[in-house]
Amino acid sequence: MVATPGKDQAEVILVGCGCPLRGMGWYHAKNLLEGLCPSAKLCHVVEPWFLGGGASGPGGPEFAKFAEETKSEHGVEFHKALADVPAKADGVKRMALISGRTADNPRLLKEAIAAGCDVIYLEKPGAPTVTELEEMKKNADDAGVTVLMGYNKNVAKYVANTREFASKTDGAHVTFVSNNTYENTPESLGECFERNAEGMLKNMAIHELALLVSFYDVTVENIESAEADKEFSSCQTLTGPSGKEFTDFDKIKFTIKTKTGKEVSCQADRCGGNYCYGICTDKDGNELFKHAMPDEEDEKLVATLSEKYPGAMPYFFPQHPDYVTVKERVAKFCATGEEAKGIATIDIAINTLKVAEFLTPTFKEQLA
Repeated sequence: MVATPGKDQAEVILVGCGCPLRGMGWYHAKNLLEGLCPSAKLCHVVEPWFLGGGASGPGGPEFAKFAEETKSEHGVEFHKALADVPAKADGVKRMALISGRTADNPRLLKEAIAAGCDVIYLEKPGAPTVTELEEMKKNADDAGVTVLMGYNKNVAKYVANTREFASKTDGAHVTFVSNNTYENTPESLGECFERNAEGMLKNMAIHELALLVSFYDVTVENIESAEADKEFSSCQTLTGPSGKEFTDFDKIKFTIKTKTGKEVSCQADRCGGNYCYGICTDKDGNELFKHAMPDEEDEKLVATLSEKYPGAMPYFFPQHPDYVTVKERVAKFCATGEEAKGIATIDIAINTLKVAEFLTPTFKEQLA
């Protein structure tokens, strides 16, 4: 038995599975294998590390077991490289879901195009730099391939509800808040700074910047002012595990005003806890509305998924519905041409990275 797409299904190649329970690619695979995205059929997995140099290292045996079970139960084929994936059959719509290291994405996108993919789903931020992402867009455009982004907060319930409340309430000011659960110690944050050396605005807070670009007309050219909240924000230089020093924000809050008259705020805190939320306030800062993720409904789902996948990365579960929604909309677009509503394009990703690259030195200077 070999996995093949059915009617109105995209043939999916997952590129970058990672270690079971730890890799985001693995969690994408589980969603697809369980049929949560009816327009997507997982047919191929490309995993260079665990089918190569990492086979006998940490996570290697767990991956081998997952691959064996997935082959026998679902007919999914596993490959070391995209070039090893068989040519697509006539009439098939092929989609690559690229979930590897950001630095590998420019090469993987070219390889996915060469493998006959019609649509490419690219995890955020897409590439390490604006220049690389612009080159990737050109490669895709030249080949007639659509690239859509895994900015899952664009379809999140708390974002939609916050935006809806603000649209109906005169004078409501929106702030999007993102938190992580790192310990507030030099050791914990130093490790975080080194592992995410691209910096907070290109990493943790990139989702919030994508919201601003998608829904609030924020581009570098359209920013009237960008002000960091000095009372809340903190920028530190810390030593990572390698002994090198890294300078980054451990928390940042800022407000952007656009030349087209929009105003919106964001707040991100590496040590702020497990909740993301949207909040609307009046001109005096009084709270008018707040919706958090996970909410009560989400908490029940988180508990169910935690029981189903013991030991998995906890951040998978609160965002589970959004991961599924993005994959399904991208796959449906690939299979049928139906518009992928709310899904970020590569143009939005380029503008988001431009904003991140503009704001990082701006805020570091303001906080110096």
